[in-house]
Amino acid sequence: MEISRLPAAARQRRSAEIRDFLRSRRARLTPADVGMPATGPRRTPGLRREEVAVLAGVGVSWYTWLEQGRDINVSADVLDAIARVLRLDPAEREHLYLLAGLNPPQAEPAQRQAPPELQRVIDGWMPKPAYIIDRHWNLIALNRAARVVFGYGPDDHNCLVTFFTNDRYRSAICHWQDAARAMLGQYRADAARYADDPEFDRLATDMCAVSPAFAAIWAEHHVGSNTRGTKVLDHPEAGELVFEYTMLPLPDLPGHRLLLHSPHPDGDTAPRLADLLAEPVAS
Repeated sequence: MEISRLPAAARQRRSAEIRDFLRSRRARLTPADVGMPATGPRRTPGLRREEVAVLAGVGVSWYTWLEQGRDINVSADVLDAIARVLRLDPAEREHLYLLAGLNPPQAEPAQRQAPPELQRVIDGWMPKPAYIIDRHWNLIALNRAARVVFGYGPDDHNCLVTFFTNDRYRSAICHWQDAARAMLGQYRADAARYADDPEFDRLATDMCAVSPAFAAIWAEHHVGSNTRGTKVLDHPEAGELVFEYTMLPLPDLPGHRLLLHSPHPDGDTAPRLADLLAEPVAS
């Protein structure tokens, strides 16, 4: 039943319940639990609203309204993203659906996927890393090498968010500050190309709220285009890995890009990569 159709007293109870439920689930997690770096003392325990929103890929204002129990449009995809960030178990996820006024799904929702032929392209690029992002830098498809080399996990929905909020990822990137400036220069250039798309400003605003490093570099207003370059990583198992990368547009999917990585010809990245991918994947 839609929340807006409930009697006033029932709406108030539902609002209080969803507020207390989400606050309690935020409070039981720490930044370290979701791979985020610590940012100093906190007035209250747990994750901040801004952090949950960014990690779930929703607006901070929208998440705040949800937690306040306001009458807003809620989708199953968004609730699943929030449930994933808050580490809700199946019963808690079902409870969140009911509090939000939606029927809990009987099966797991279909994941966002690239067309099968593009998935075959990136899988065929093995053993070299490859992945596809959309215009907002959401990760659409990855091959196994990208997951193993860059450490992308099921909770990493956006490579920009991961770059600035995932402590594990950040510690692996060599020359992180230079890479961060190059990344935000590209993101700002992308935002200018889609001036009528508010999602770019929304994501940048939310990231400034949760990442002081993002806010400081964003304020520099650096602009650049990095369709090719070099990535250097200090992988925890393979040691230093150096890749040349190329970013290619996908005309059939406007705004989407394919990123292909190849071991740098100088050095021993290729054999290190082969050894890394030969190891069994941890379950």
